[in-house]
Amino acid sequence: MMGGGMMNSRITTGIIMPEPGPNMMWNTKYSYMGSGMMGTRNQPSSTLTVSESQAEQIAQTYLNAHFQNAKTEMATQFYGYYTFDFTVNGKIAGMLSVNGNTGQVWYHSWHGDFIQEVEFD
Repeated sequence: MMGGGMMNSRITTGIIMPEPGPNMMWNTKYSYMGSGMMGTRNQPSSTLTVSESQAEQIAQTYLNAHFQNAKTEMATQFYGYYTFDFTVNGKIAGMLSVNGNTGQVWYHSWHGDFIQEVEFD
């Protein structure tokens, strides 16, 4: 399988790359789309037209339509979007993001099963 081979190559070579998704498309400070490479430069801003509570409602509406017994967890705000882990029957089951200006939902379908989360200071 090509995808598996590519992933194994990254693991064995130590190459670290940003995952495809909102951080590459919606991040108004660090994404390729916001970096000036496309001829424009977005001004990074924490001011979004979609509030955190609105984003949570949008995320929950998406989950209700696609997953049984799913519930959003606390939002993490990035430049231009919010990301939510979500649970199904009380266990972490996935992640999705909501664009902070359009309300568009991006489901992170490539993550696979949740193993653990580690935070560093």
